[in-house]
Amino acid sequence: MKKRVILHFPPNVTGQPVIYYLAKDFNLVFNIIKASVSPGQAGSLVLELSGEHENYQGAIRFLTEVGVTIESADRNIIRNETKCTHCGACVTFCSVDAFSLDQKTRRILFDQGKCVLCGFCVVACPPRAMELHS
Repeated sequence: MKKRVILHFPPNVTGQPVIYYLAKDFNLVFNIIKASVSPGQAGSLVLELSGEHENYQGAIRFLTEVGVTIESADRNIIRNETKCTHCGACVTFCSVDAFSLDQKTRRILFDQGKCVLCGFCVVACPPRAMELHS
């Protein structure tokens, strides 16, 4: 199985090797999509976890027990092409360069594969063309 999750760490947990245990004790493969974690401060990680379903369930129990809150990231940000005016507001707010300007057409391109689901583009979009779908 493969699943995307957002992990929210309380300040007392950010200094612990929690993600290490996902690999060591639960045999999960993880891909860090986005990280905002500093020791002693609340933080979050967007992870893609792969492995056996039973191991995933055990890892979720472990994370909950140590105080990590888990949010499903099985959602997508899509662009409603009929609403998009190609104003470029999304480009300014995207920290992972999921948006780019097509030099020929002067239209904004959206690469969903680079998107880390932060939602900044959804908030920044004046015509509300960027939409979060669960």
